Amino acid sequence: MKNQTIDIAIVGGGVSGVYSAWKLKKKYPSKKIVVFEGGNHIGGRLLSVTPPNIPNMVAELGGMRILENAQPLIVALIKELNAQLPQSDQIELYDFPVDEPQNIAYLRGVYLRLADFTTHPDKVPYKLAFLEKGDSPGTVIVNAIEQLVPGITNPKLTEEERRAMAREASFAGQPLYKQGFWNVLYRVISGEAYQFGLDAGGYDSTLANWNAADAIPWFLTDFGITPEYKGFKKGFQQVPKTLAEFFVKEGGEIKLNAKLNGFTSNNGKFHLAFDGYTVEAESIILAMPRRSLDLLAPDCPDLQNIQSLIKSVTPRPLFKLFTTYGNPWWLSAGYTDATGTFVPVQSGRSVTDLPVRQTYYWPKNDGSPATSGESMLLASYDDGNNIGFWDGLRPQRTSAWKKGETLPEIANAFEGEITKADPKLDWYEYKAPAPMVAEVARQLQLMHGLSHTPVVKNAAFRDWGQDPFGGGWNSWNIGVKSWEVKDKITHPTDGLRLFICGEAYSDAQGWVEGALQTADIMLSKF
Repeated sequence: MKNQTIDIAIVGGGVSGVYSAWKLKKKYPSKKIVVFEGGNHIGGRLLSVTPPNIPNMVAELGGMRILENAQPLIVALIKELNAQLPQSDQIELYDFPVDEPQNIAYLRGVYLRLADFTTHPDKVPYKLAFLEKGDSPGTVIVNAIEQLVPGITNPKLTEEERRAMAREASFAGQPLYKQGFWNVLYRVISGEAYQFGLDAGGYDSTLANWNAADAIPWFLTDFGITPEYKGFKKGFQQVPKTLAEFFVKEGGEIKLNAKLNGFTSNNGKFHLAFDGYTVEAESIILAMPRRSLDLLAPDCPDLQNIQSLIKSVTPRPLFKLFTTYGNPWWLSAGYTDATGTFVPVQSGRSVTDLPVRQTYYWPKNDGSPATSGESMLLASYDDGNNIGFWDGLRPQRTSAWKKGETLPEIANAFEGEITKADPKLDWYEYKAPAPMVAEVARQLQLMHGLSHTPVVKNAAFRDWGQDPFGGGWNSWNIGVKSWEVKDKITHPTDGLRLFICGEAYSDAQGWVEGALQTADIMLSKF
């Protein structure tokens, strides 16, 4: 590869990168196309790892599900890939549970079941207005959205129709795209209702002050219009890995641990600088999130010229921590119903305003709950400013993207029962620090109202705020006409064969659907 000349350089081995590589190689089989991935795995923010001693579970340290009824691109891609895969390698899905009525909401020191939001509203520890009582946190926000854009919550509308309505809508005499989501919500619901939606909804950044014209249809898709979630039996990372395998079979090349330090263009050619070698390319595709583009920009004049486009979105922090146990102790946190039947807590999630925020009772590979034997929790699924709580319990973030710099070893890493890493398990690359695990265990015990919880056997975490990602997802900034930027940034400079794609600049930010959407737009211009 040293000082070679190639036709197409694709920088970034996430979904948009390997998908674009596969599509281009099929269309241009004779062209030399190379994917350069700075990290050690294909998939970007899709990262599926198998926990020790639990072969029938896959921990999703990154993206973990799709919306089958609202994301046609990923659904069609899976169908296309499965048509070419042998039966043993099929990408299989299962129904991904979320809010089960018997699960827990521990809010302001009060223990509730999720069903209590609607069946026992007087138990909810928020001073809600009369018309706000008796609704789930999602419904409170959906009702507010209907006041902001009348008619937009009609379930008969398509995704594109909702986006068009929000794009054209105004509120209080101002276009929605010039207003923040938090700002407009505060105009139509009480402060207590907003806090209820934030705390019990489980996420900090979804209701933050990002572009209201984008946030409204985005929120309705994910939380408002009967979402149908699907998980992956073999892990979501199977999708980009399959794309990468198909690309290589077609004659493409993938370089891992290939950090791009910068590039320049001269006479229609791109000169890419890596550690110890350079590559010349006719075309370059940056399949990267905003933070990665920011890190490249100082050494790339072509990126400095399009800063207004690059900075049209904001990276949002996201953090996940998985813990494993000798048995699914959370079953005992259920309750006895009116018929005397015990209803266990066994699937979906519980929520709290404690820093752990959301806990998922992780399913087996077929989607069924764990009822005995070694089991696993997505113990903490965190985002937004709440991530800062964990900073004192983990290594300090580093840039980890400067030339020659690597992530630091975690001092006092948690290994539980396992003292020697199995080289077949990627889990051990992401070991959680012992102080973090101890604090998570304490909060889980409090959240479930139990006097004792079993010892954590193993723990792994991934903080997507770490460079070069900068966040688990990206959101459109207030005042940005996203529909214009989305199209422009895929080929930002006329006459220059520089292209950009990835979920950051899409209608489906935070989803693989967005990565595929921008890749398709980019490919149509290539």
